[in-house]
Amino acid sequence: MVAPVNRRPGHSRRAQYGTFFGYLLAIGGLGIGVLLLASGGDDSSAAQAARNGAADITAPAAELAAAGRSEGQGLLAVIGGYLTRGSRVARLEREVAEARVKLAEQAALAEENARLKALLGLAQGEVRPVATARLIGSSSSSTRRFATISAGSRQGVRPGMAVRAPTGVIGRVLEVGDNTARVLLITDTESTVPVRRATDGIQAYAVGNGDGTLKIRLATTGINPLRKGDAIVTSGSGGLFRPGEALAVIVSLTPDGAIARPLSDPGATEFVIVEPIYDESTAQAATAADGGR
Repeated sequence: MVAPVNRRPGHSRRAQYGTFFGYLLAIGGLGIGVLLLASGGDDSSAAQAARNGAADITAPAAELAAAGRSEGQGLLAVIGGYLTRGSRVARLEREVAEARVKLAEQAALAEENARLKALLGLAQGEVRPVATARLIGSSSSSTRRFATISAGSRQGVRPGMAVRAPTGVIGRVLEVGDNTARVLLITDTESTVPVRRATDGIQAYAVGNGDGTLKIRLATTGINPLRKGDAIVTSGSGGLFRPGEALAVIVSLTPDGAIARPLSDPGATEFVIVEPIYDESTAQAATAADGGR
């Protein structure tokens, strides 16, 4: 038998129950909403209890939602950090390299300032220097040891004048041009400087070995009184170098003297001063002998 077309929903008991309970849920939800709306502005204890109860009921769901958001944000942060790691590392390496360069520049500037202050201290001493010059070249590949400075006859430089760095004597002027001069270094094999031990004045001569060191020869024979670490200064004999100027430090002993290391290294010296001849009368023989070289 064919079911009639105008059959009502109420013919099925299950449909009737579903419709009924749906109405109940809708009415109940509407009532709860009205109750919450009405109690939103009410400060009575009943309203507070209702709000607190609703908050307690929804707290687990809120915590789960918050945990999910936190984990999602953490995951996104990890992914973002991984994707940008290369650029961040490159930037940090670049910043470290720039910082190292700046640190090296500051150290070099501080060292240069220290050298200039030391040189200025020499220039402001009792002896007024003839000229302040830059050491523009020195020989280190042969037994002959010379240097070139950026001051000559136009600046008042003459043969025989002492040349010294902030840490000590490096040599004496050998030849002079208009704006440059050739310096015979104290380590040259043809260089002989009268010296003495700084502590007690024992007389000796400092002769260049041609290898960057000096041979200290005692003026008198006998027991060798020199010791490692003794400071050697100029004695003033010969009239070229002023007495008491720092020259070298003894590093080893020999039967008739010692081997000394100069205090000033021309290869590491940038600025020097040229001092006047200490005693013109006693220096004439030395300058005349150098004129033929």
